[in-house]
Amino acid sequence: MTLYESMLAAADPTQVEGLSRFFKTGPGQYGEGDKFLGIKVPITRSIVKACWRETDWTELERCIGSEYHEVRLAALLSLVEVFSKPKAAANDIKQRCIDFYLAHTEQINNWDLVDLSCYPLLGQWLLDKDRTLLYDLARSGRTIWEQRIGIVSTMTFIRHGQLEDTFAIADILLHHPHDLIHKAVGWLLREAGKRDQAALERWLQETPDQVGGDGMPAPDRASLPRYRQMPRTMLRYAIERFPEELRQSYLNGTA
Repeated sequence: MTLYESMLAAADPTQVEGLSRFFKTGPGQYGEGDKFLGIKVPITRSIVKACWRETDWTELERCIGSEYHEVRLAALLSLVEVFSKPKAAANDIKQRCIDFYLAHTEQINNWDLVDLSCYPLLGQWLLDKDRTLLYDLARSGRTIWEQRIGIVSTMTFIRHGQLEDTFAIADILLHHPHDLIHKAVGWLLREAGKRDQAALERWLQETPDQVGGDGMPAPDRASLPRYRQMPRTMLRYAIERFPEELRQSYLNGTA
């Protein structure tokens, strides 16, 4: 069976309600209107492992365009496999994977779809390239998902000891209004801090020389360190691994 057919065959109606609730598909929620087959991620991964080698670009187009969340995830995980395996050593194949990914960001429309695909693809691709694309996505992305791609893709850089882009893109998103961006930025800051806690603390203690990420001048914020400006959720995520006394000093505004 094809990747698409294999995913449909794995549908589990008993799981649909729970997944729909977990991914916030109700009216006015961030995943409004998305549909599920009831397939959990480990099963999707096993199907991808069995099918990706026989999955061509036409099949990937079919899957990424599916109304079902899990089928879109299967397309993205298959794309990661194509990109990362030895047969993709030629840059033209890698470039085609990246072009496909960027052409379909409208279908990458929930946090798991972003987080399981962007840094093994975009992050890896940009390791030895100009990274302006990620800054543009963070600053001007059409959706919160494109903006999330901008920050989460820096995970690959962090894993290679390169923290500067994470801090710089976090500045762009420092005053973003959406909780899902707060969580993503805080998560990546925490990962940077695991590599270099001193660098994270310096960033938290500095005063950013820019207007707020909401595009409005922020004179009342101008003299405050970042940790006193950033949303509470973002801060909590960022300092989660700090020693408790130090963590409390940041939460209390006395660090």
